[in-house]
Amino acid sequence: MEISKIIYTLAIIVITCQGDEHNHKYEDGEEVVLWMNTVGPYHNRQETYEYFSLPFCAGKKKSISHYHETLGEALQGVELEFSGLDIDYKIDVAKTTYCENQLTEENHRAFIYAVKNHYWYQMYIDDLPIWGIVGEIDDGGEGYYIWTHKKFDIGFNGKQIVDVNLTSESKTKLSPGVKLSFTYEIKWHKSNVQFKDRFDKYLDPNFFQHRIHWFSIFNSFMMVIFLVGLVSMILMRTLRKDYARYSKEDSPDKMERDLGDEYGWKQVHGDVFRPASRPMLFSALVGVGYQITVVVFCVIVFAIVGELYTERGSLLSTAIFVYAATAPINGYFGGSLYARMGGKVWIQQMLLSAFILPAVICGTAFFINFIAIYYHASRAIPFGTMVAVACICLFVILPLTLVGTVLGRNMAGQPNYPCRVNAVPRPIPEKKWFMEPGIIVLLGGILPFGSIFIEIMYGLFQTTFYFGYMGLFSLALGVMCGTMGYVGTNIFVRKIYSTVKID
Repeated sequence: MEISKIIYTLAIIVITCQGDEHNHKYEDGEEVVLWMNTVGPYHNRQETYEYFSLPFCAGKKKSISHYHETLGEALQGVELEFSGLDIDYKIDVAKTTYCENQLTEENHRAFIYAVKNHYWYQMYIDDLPIWGIVGEIDDGGEGYYIWTHKKFDIGFNGKQIVDVNLTSESKTKLSPGVKLSFTYEIKWHKSNVQFKDRFDKYLDPNFFQHRIHWFSIFNSFMMVIFLVGLVSMILMRTLRKDYARYSKEDSPDKMERDLGDEYGWKQVHGDVFRPASRPMLFSALVGVGYQITVVVFCVIVFAIVGELYTERGSLLSTAIFVYAATAPINGYFGGSLYARMGGKVWIQQMLLSAFILPAVICGTAFFINFIAIYYHASRAIPFGTMVAVACICLFVILPLTLVGTVLGRNMAGQPNYPCRVNAVPRPIPEKKWFMEPGIIVLLGGILPFGSIFIEIMYGLFQTTFYFGYMGLFSLALGVMCGTMGYVGTNIFVRKIYSTVKID
C-alpha cells in the first residue's frame, strides 16, 4: 500500500514538473522540440508533402521525450516529424552544422523542381507555426539556389515561449555533386508578450499580406438587408389585402359565401400541408440540418471563447466531438417530423438520418484519399484514423440518434395542421423549362463557380481536392439553409392559415 502511494506521488511530481508543449512550460535547459510538418508549392496550399520527401537531412539527435497527435491533426494531414535539432530552453546555440548532403542527380532534380515551383515548408516550436522558403531563382532565371542555414530567434516570458521567428541564410547554388552543409543557430531573448497574446501576430492581416475588403462586405450586407426588407414589405402588403378580402367574403350570409370560389393562397389550403413525396429522405435532411446549425453555432462560440486556432487540429476535433454529441438533435427533429407525416418504418429513417451525412463525407474523403496516396501527399489519411471515425459513427452517433428519434416520435410525433388535407391532390400546373430545379441551379451557380474556378493552379490533385471539399461544404451549407428555410416557411404558412376561417 505504501509503495503504491509512493509511486502515485512520484507520478504526480513528474507530471507537474515536466514541461513540454503539452502544458507549454519549460525549465531552464529543458528540451524544446522542433517539429517539421509539410512542404509544398506556395501558390497551392492544399498540395503538401512530408518535409523529408525532399532530400533534406535530419539532425543528429534521434530520440525525444514526448510526442502527441490528435484526431484533427491526422484528418488535416499534419505529419509531424522530429527535426533532430538539439534545442534547449534559454540556451543559445552558435552556428552549428547538423547534417551534410552530397547531391546526387536525383536529389539535384528534386531541389530544382522545388525551387522552380516556389516550395515553402512549415515547422512548429511549442505549437507556434514557422514558415520558410526552400530556395530562390537568381542569375536571370538560370541559377537555382537553396537556403542552408536556419536562424531561430525565440522569445520567452518566464517559463513559456511566446514568439518564434525564422531567418533563412547562406544561399548555396544547386549543382550535381555539390556538398550541402545544413546549419542552424538559436538565439533566445526575453519578451514582454504575454502567453495568451502570443498568437496575436498571426491574426494581423499584414502578417499574411491578406487584405479584408470591408467596404465590399458592408455593401453586400446592406444589399441583403435592403432586399429582405423590400420582399417583406411587398409580402405584408399582399397579405393585408388578402386578409381584408377574405374577411369581407365571410360577412354575407351562408348562401352567398358558398356560391363564391376560393382563390389565391386560400385556394390550396387542402394541399399545402400534404406530406412530402419522400418523407423519409426529407425528414432525415431536416434533422441533419438542425444538427449542422447547432454544430456551427457551438463551434463558433468555442472558437471565440476558447481560441481554438492556437492548437493544431483543435477546430476540426471540436467540430467532430460536437457533431457526435448533438446527434440526439438530429434524431429528435427528424424522427418527430417523420412521425407527423405518417411514416411507419422509423428504424430505416433513423439509420438514414444518422449516416446520410457521415457516409457522404467519408465516401468523398475516401476517394480523395486515394488521390493523395497516389501523389504521396501528406493529406493522405491514415487507416487507423479512418477506423476511429467509423467507430465514432457506429458507437456514438448511432445510439444518440436512436435516443433522439424515440423521444421525437413520442413527444412531438402527432400532426397538428391548422386545416385539413384533401384526400385527392390538386393537379400542379406544369412549369416552364427555365423554372426547373436543374436550370435554376446552373443559372444561380455558374457565376460564382466560374469566378473561383479560374483561380485554381492545375492538375488532378488540385482539382480533386477543390471539387471534393467544396462539394461537401456546399452540401452542408445547402442542407443547413434548406432546413432553416423550411422552418421559417412552415411557421409562416401555419400562421397565415390559422388566422383565416376555412370551411
